[in-house]
Amino acid sequence: MIDTIKFYIEYSIIGLLAFMSFLTLWFALERYFFLSKINLAKFEKKGELENSLTNNLTTISTIASNAPYIGLFGTVCGIMITFYKISENSNFDTSSVMLGLALALKATAIGILVAIFATVIYNGLARKVEVLMTKWEDLNEN
Repeated sequence: MIDTIKFYIEYSIIGLLAFMSFLTLWFALERYFFLSKINLAKFEKKGELENSLTNNLTTISTIASNAPYIGLFGTVCGIMITFYKISENSNFDTSSVMLGLALALKATAIGILVAIFATVIYNGLARKVEVLMTKWEDLNEN
């Protein structure tokens, strides 16, 4: 039974992190194509332009900040399951314990990778938004 729980927790956490990566990539591509083709002259108000430029950036930022915590949650669950298995069996092998702990840490590693990916994407898009806002302000100085 404990192996079944471990299986579902592990694949749920990794699946959630994969979904977060997919969302980051999806929103990044959407923002990239939108920002590369935007017509700044059609915007009369700064707030309207800013809202249009920053759409979906909050989602990318949220993924970047929460992915490590989701990975850490998977690691904690994996370690708890490993300790539970140790307590069930008085004749445990240290190599199997180390293997269980090492496998538990993969969730944190994946979470950190997702966070790095999302942070790089967010920072690149945020810089593009700053450049476009400056261009719009230069157009409307007159």
